[in-house]
Amino acid sequence: MKDRVKNIFIEGPISPIKIGESIAHHQSKTKIGAHALFLGQVRADTVEGKTVEAIEYTAQTEIANQVCHEIREEAFSQYELSCMHIYHSLGVVKKGEICFFVFVSSGHRTPVIDSLNELVNKIKARVPVFGKELFEDQSHQWKVNQ
Repeated sequence: MKDRVKNIFIEGPISPIKIGESIAHHQSKTKIGAHALFLGQVRADTVEGKTVEAIEYTAQTEIANQVCHEIREEAFSQYELSCMHIYHSLGVVKKGEICFFVFVSSGHRTPVIDSLNELVNKIKARVPVFGKELFEDQSHQWKVNQ
């Protein structure tokens, strides 16, 4: 599915309303029979005795959007998908809030299930998004993706 390079970034957390609206917009697409989604949420990790209160996300947006476009195209050529949406937060996202949303659709369940994990792993490995963990004591450190 050849498409233009899309901006995946949303300032701040990804709201449950945005997620719900994304799902609702697909009700009119009656050739779709399956959806799968991944939601990444900020954890209140404890690092060296300090608790993460939020993560501040930054990115090389132009490069990140291009790499995401390439990952999208790879997935569409490998799997029989109807559509795909990828969103990632920029700025501060508090513990418990959603920072990453991947949503794939197809006529059948196998392509969405098979593609979702691969998509998330490729995005985490290849897209230049950086998170700075902000601790309760006002200190911070750069996050390592896992």
